[in-house]
Amino acid sequence: MTNTSATPQQTPADDPTDKVVLGWTHTARFLTTASELVHLPPNELPEIAFVGRSNAGKSTAINTLAQQKRLAFASKTPGRTQHINLFELGPKDAANAWFADLPGYGYAAVARSAKLRWQKVMADYLEVRRSLSGVVLMVDSRLGLTDLDKQLLEFVRPRVSSGEIKLLVLLTKSDKLNRKEADAALFGTQDFLGEMATEASDVSVTLFSALKKKGVEDVARALYEWVHVAPTQVEADLADPAVAPITPQAAAE
Repeated sequence: MTNTSATPQQTPADDPTDKVVLGWTHTARFLTTASELVHLPPNELPEIAFVGRSNAGKSTAINTLAQQKRLAFASKTPGRTQHINLFELGPKDAANAWFADLPGYGYAAVARSAKLRWQKVMADYLEVRRSLSGVVLMVDSRLGLTDLDKQLLEFVRPRVSSGEIKLLVLLTKSDKLNRKEADAALFGTQDFLGEMATEASDVSVTLFSALKKKGVEDVARALYEWVHVAPTQVEADLADPAVAPITPQAAAE
């Protein structure tokens, strides 16, 4: 995974094993659903939002990370799911994080009025949700960053650049690519994300395949450290080089 942090990172003293991080993501359980931002419960725990175009593999990725078959539901008609679904993680009597599954965007068959309403709901969520601490953007690796993906990235850029929220881009369905294509998808995304990088930001990208289970441990570890690592260590490099930092300097090279 390529991490866009600009500062040297420190590995946490108690570096969690794959078993620990996957055990944590496996605790994910449904909490509630809401069709409007005002219906979401207040939250003081770190909240990680999963976003992406319809058909980018968002529900599949969430289920794969949680090692559960039907935690996140994919509508039979892409783009029809119009709710924010919240999942709780950690011990049942002492939850330590929430996952927020946001509706997919960009599907042509959805009525324009529904698209506009959900664009507003998602925009408000990403802009003002105080407990939001990280965003995981799913991008079909075969397509790369589309205009809609770039629009979303530009929208969250202020909070990402300030370090208020972290960003991880998953290039999904990477099993469909050969090595040359995968490298091109990764480097192309790195170039765009490098323009967002600042001294304070924590931005990463990685290839991901739910089918081949590629990148699952890396992503679980990244999200675990987002929640568990002390604030002064947030910029620390992840132990696995597959999650590599994207720095302003790297972007300029």
